Amino acid sequence: QAEDGIRDRSPSRGLGDVYKRQARSGTAYRPERIVPTWVVRACLVICVLGLLVSAYLTWESFSGGATLACPEGETINCAKVTESQWSKLFGIPVAPLGLLFFAGMAWLTRGSALRRSGKGMDQLRLAAVGVGLAMVFYLVWAELFKIGAICLWCTVVHVLTLALFVVLLFGQILIEPAPARVRYKDRVKG
Repeated sequence: QAEDGIRDRSPSRGLGDVYKRQARSGTAYRPERIVPTWVVRACLVICVLGLLVSAYLTWESFSGGATLACPEGETINCAKVTESQWSKLFGIPVAPLGLLFFAGMAWLTRGSALRRSGKGMDQLRLAAVGVGLAMVFYLVWAELFKIGAICLWCTVVHVLTLALFVVLLFGQILIEPAPARVRYKDRVKG
């Protein structure tokens, strides 16, 4: 019995027992990587802004663009862009796809997902933002060479997607690997 009156069910022999119990219970020890806080915050801000602009464009695409807040000139004309044949991909408006993209990226770039060890999540995150960037290149090409007009709201989404790509790419480079598990007997040289 301990001095404070609390009895241990099984006597512990150090942290090694904790790791063994975790392995038996299915919750193996998995250290978290060190992610710069600016990466997590930047991803969150970019995704929230992307969600807001994409939600606005989605609303406008389903309401017929009646309240689209954008100048209608020869070069800058959101209505011309959002009502063109290029504003749909396989019959699906691209605005809701942008909404799904930023929602998915918000989930993939949350703090716990960024800190989790493993290449699978990193590859999925970079592949997803790569697909988003490829879509941006396609849409900018369509705006410049097929439609002949630029949508300011769409440009905001394009810039946010590019910014998310840059943040994730540099963030991936700056993420420090998870600290190695060091056993006590390895630290103490007898």
